[in-house]
Amino acid sequence: MAQTCYRHPNRETGVSCSSCGRPICPDCMTPTPVGMRCPECASQRTKVVRGVGEAGLFASAPATFVLIAINAAAFLAEVVGGGGGFGVEGSSVVREFGLFGPSVAEGEWYRILGGAFLHASLIHIGFNMFALYFLGRLLEPGIGTLRFVFLYFASLFGGAFGALLLSPEALTIGASGAIFGIFGAAFVIARGRGVDAIAGTIGVILLLNLAISFGSPDISLGGHLGGLVAGVICALAIIAGDRGMLGPNRLPAELIAMTAVGVLSVAGALAIA
Repeated sequence: MAQTCYRHPNRETGVSCSSCGRPICPDCMTPTPVGMRCPECASQRTKVVRGVGEAGLFASAPATFVLIAINAAAFLAEVVGGGGGFGVEGSSVVREFGLFGPSVAEGEWYRILGGAFLHASLIHIGFNMFALYFLGRLLEPGIGTLRFVFLYFASLFGGAFGALLLSPEALTIGASGAIFGIFGAAFVIARGRGVDAIAGTIGVILLLNLAISFGSPDISLGGHLGGLVAGVICALAIIAGDRGMLGPNRLPAELIAMTAVGVLSVAGALAIA
């Protein structure tokens, strides 16, 4: 049974205060560096508690850290399958799992997912994982882990569709489609919940990254734009749930909407490959 906000018993929520643990709805959430807090805890001076360490950090955004670990493991597999060092040129893992339109058309559909966990260099994965760490710790506590996972993969598949749509003959790897989706979702959700300061910061970073995407021929523009559009659509579903537009059982409706985004993206990718 879904939890309800302790101040608004008629509102379902999957988010709890990071300090006291009470369930809170969007109207009662106050973003802080350590997660969302209820109005009472947000008004109190933050207590310094030693000994929480990595366990407490992981508990606040478990999906974020699991996704980072999977990406890191995949990169190590690339290195092992490559020519030595931290270069992945000629890596058998990239050849077998990277997103490539002709191979997808021949039935290797798993590349739609696999390519999004591979990276071209240490700098490539470093930048993407830093962005995932920053955005995940901000967004996952605010929307709940289940929504965050659905958002991530819907954005990932949206990025794959965009990459195949604009550059079907290019070998594409990287989590950037999912990252752009999370960027877009974080911006929309922050604006929708009235957290304009965070929305403004994310918006500036997003615009800078879009400028780089349009200006660099080595970057998958389609992957970035596809992920961004998918993430924004998912975020709009979450905001609709915040505002009571999806009825009393908002979580299933939001997950269905995000699943539809992912399924349509995969179907589109397979159709155009």
